[in-house]
Amino acid sequence: MNLVESSHSPRAEPLQVSYFLRAGLCCLLILCSPFLSAQKFLPDDPLWVDSDRRPVEKPRPIELGQIEDYINSSYSNGLKKGEKIVRSQNVNTLGGVPDSSWFTNRIGRTPMSLQELARGAAQRNALDLSVPWVVVQGKSEGISPGFTIRDGRGNIYFVKFDPLEYPQLATSTEVITSKFFHAFGYNVPEYYLALVRREDVEVAPDAKMIGINGRPRRMRERDVTRIFERVPIRPDGSTQVIASRALPGIPLGPFQYFGVRPDDSNDIFPHQNRRELRGLRVLAAWVNHDDCGATNSLNTYIEESGGGYLKHHLLDFGSCFGSGSIKLQSRRAGYEHVAEMKPSLKAGLSLGWWDRPWRHIQYRVYPAVGRYEAAHFEPDQWKTEYPNPAFIRMLADDALWATRILMRFTDEVIRAIVDTGRITDPEAEDYLVDTLIQRRDKICRHFLTLINPLSDFRISNERPSSQLEFRNLGEDAGFSGIESYQYQWFRFDNLRLNLESLGEAQTTRRRQLPIPKGEAEFLMVRIRTVSPQHPAWKKGVEVFLRNGKHRSVVGLEREL
Repeated sequence: MNLVESSHSPRAEPLQVSYFLRAGLCCLLILCSPFLSAQKFLPDDPLWVDSDRRPVEKPRPIELGQIEDYINSSYSNGLKKGEKIVRSQNVNTLGGVPDSSWFTNRIGRTPMSLQELARGAAQRNALDLSVPWVVVQGKSEGISPGFTIRDGRGNIYFVKFDPLEYPQLATSTEVITSKFFHAFGYNVPEYYLALVRREDVEVAPDAKMIGINGRPRRMRERDVTRIFERVPIRPDGSTQVIASRALPGIPLGPFQYFGVRPDDSNDIFPHQNRRELRGLRVLAAWVNHDDCGATNSLNTYIEESGGGYLKHHLLDFGSCFGSGSIKLQSRRAGYEHVAEMKPSLKAGLSLGWWDRPWRHIQYRVYPAVGRYEAAHFEPDQWKTEYPNPAFIRMLADDALWATRILMRFTDEVIRAIVDTGRITDPEAEDYLVDTLIQRRDKICRHFLTLINPLSDFRISNERPSSQLEFRNLGEDAGFSGIESYQYQWFRFDNLRLNLESLGEAQTTRRRQLPIPKGEAEFLMVRIRTVSPQHPAWKKGVEVFLRNGKHRSVVGLEREL
């Protein structure tokens, strides 16, 4: 038997009861009845909203540099010897991630039209393309050239350019990948592609920038001219830029992929144990977002009447696919950490006889795509610039959660999103689409074999009897060799957590299981997939049903 204690996200919806009041009521019930202390499923399970937007005082801003984040992530919060990785803690009873200030379920729960997917976080006609654009500040962070503008509507945008020798490399990459991350469910800025000429831009009289001495100074027209001299210009005199709209709220610096913020009472789950941050590794590997760390995130304080709350964003996607933002992506990207001892020692001790395999990969380099390939890509071996505390703690059920969402990105969806990058070379665009499809399929082939991939359980009330239906993600992905499903039904006592068998285990080849009749409040069925080619599919999946007039699937637990 594999019963794991259910973890509940704090919530007010749908019962409109605060987490702290709920905790107090639970304590009272425990004192009143020893039987209720073991209650597994509550009346409002499964929850799909985590009420982590309760008013808090504005937390202090955080400044975090790349070196500090590298040290914290690689050493202080890396995997310790003998550490037992706990399961993700912010999931509902179905193993899903509730909507929160971190994540919003989108394509994973609700079908999205191609138009919605292509729009991403952007609003219709939000960027005023009328000129001139007024520069209000020089760019003081990041490595790519750019500046901050105020458009005709008074909105603030951060404008970035492509490297001189690689038109569209950074700008098209960033707009495409931001739409993938938005569809997945993450909070990202609004990104817009635009064509702009030097004469379309003027500097505000009070614009500032950081000079070469590190001190602020007034920004001048010639500073903008220098930027345009170092970026690719089209025959008509324009250059492609990406403009990201300033996020709503007060910026308070990045979030980290470990621990919690002590000055935010809504932040109760250690970040390394959040499923949406662990599962982010799957999507990051897909698009080769090797710079997916704390310094490419941002917390903003959303002010409301009576207080405010923190909202958590991912940003800066210029280092994805084969783009390194201001140059081609490094050959090492995705294959080795920036400072990794084992391959360095191996190369040194062999006196040159052994060399890193990634040095010899042959790329088809298109200026708009860069170094991005699928033939040598191995999903389980993919690495970020330096260890990510959440990524290195990803378990098989975290990966399955992310892979199931990734499977919603069909060939048609991938093509529609890539089209938004406006890549002018059709051959380069086709190559990018094909590479994304190949990497997606490799991810599915790997992660779907580590755990029993049964999913999407639902109750069908078609006559003559109710049935429990489900999908096999492995079968959906084209895997063969499924012989049968073994299943056994139990009566489940929600207060004492006891199981009582309702008969012997049975075997079927169908993905429909007849539900036993009876008056039990809860039922549980344990299902195993019999496939000699995929022995991990024999691991049990336990599905809990709330019985009665309106049956529903209330819980799901997986054997690792």
